[in-house]
Amino acid sequence: MDFIFTFGVQKINLINIKITMQEEIRIKFAEIYGSSEAPVDVYFSPGRVNLIGEHTDYNGGYVFPCALSYGTYLAVRETGEQSLKFTSKNFDFNTEIPIDKLSEKVGDQWVNYPLGVIDEMKKAGLQVNRGYELLYNGNIPNGAGLSSSASIETVTAYFLNNKFGNNRLSREEMALICQKAENNFVGVNCGIMDQFAVAMGKENHAIFLNCDTLGYELVPVKLDGLKIIISNTNKKRQLAVSKYNERRSECDRAVENIRQGRKLRNLGELSLDEFKKVENLIKDPVVKKRALHVVSEDQRCVDAVDALKAGDIKKFGELMNASHDSLRDDYEVTGKELDTLVEEARKISGVLGSRMTGAGFGGCTVSIVEEQVIDGFIEKVGNAYKDRIGTEADFYIADIGDGVRRLKE
Repeated sequence: MDFIFTFGVQKINLINIKITMQEEIRIKFAEIYGSSEAPVDVYFSPGRVNLIGEHTDYNGGYVFPCALSYGTYLAVRETGEQSLKFTSKNFDFNTEIPIDKLSEKVGDQWVNYPLGVIDEMKKAGLQVNRGYELLYNGNIPNGAGLSSSASIETVTAYFLNNKFGNNRLSREEMALICQKAENNFVGVNCGIMDQFAVAMGKENHAIFLNCDTLGYELVPVKLDGLKIIISNTNKKRQLAVSKYNERRSECDRAVENIRQGRKLRNLGELSLDEFKKVENLIKDPVVKKRALHVVSEDQRCVDAVDALKAGDIKKFGELMNASHDSLRDDYEVTGKELDTLVEEARKISGVLGSRMTGAGFGGCTVSIVEEQVIDGFIEKVGNAYKDRIGTEADFYIADIGDGVRRLKE
């Protein structure tokens, strides 16, 4: 499987990237922790991109994400000591934490993501009682909105389940534990989509997920003559301090207002027709716009999956465009960087659809692009973005990969 990173207008084709990255992390592990007779095991957890269905997950709606062919690698080795050693090639901070201190946060450091998973695993009855050396190495751009945090959480959960839980937890259970870790330990009120996609992904398939019931369907993604292009604004987001939690609160207020006229658990229960009958109960025009986005986006997600199943990729692209417009106008989570990438992408003949993906406020867009115009797309959109924003965008030509797993040597 090929994966191409493009920084600015320079393309780097990484062939067999999983093998290369596994070899690299093993070499780095030996440099950091030294040689030992104890075996080093390597795990991998992908990033994800959501093709459509944004800010619907925590509202009990539908999403349509897929796992990517790049993500987070974790190399581990048992030590016989009573501590866990955390090191990352992506962050300067490293630490050693005694086993009896693993439920304590460490400032605002990256290790809180794996520590949160350990804490939730403990609540689920899984005890960490042996020491390990851990090295994380990811090729997901940090802060790009491709879910590096869920990737770190899920690879940690898979390692813990493998080494301490006799693989008794299902992938769904691990996804829920990772979501709880981010909600309760890290303090970000994320929905289930990211962790679920990372845990449950399948090559060349996207996941049509009902975030209320966790019912899901693996839908083949057939992009004959087309590619998924992810465009990175290089404006990093800090979810815990962004307006993500504010949007979630506004949706909760919409539900409270609608409950004055009908029973309702979340906005995902409403069809567009049903929403029109009760929208007058929401007096705040801003809150009403937020709710309108959620309900209409939910319908777009359903329609997009139907279009894909019917082989109508043109309709799928049109729904992607409508999704971005709603995120820009009603949910107001895009910003000039994302809007610029989308505007410039839509000017290119051969682009079927383009939208922001992830929480917004920076991060990435996702576009469906005809293969023969990819080079022109990267050059034209990249140059226009540099002219309008003043910084360079990065581009990734993405393959859809499998979910979290242990890698063979």
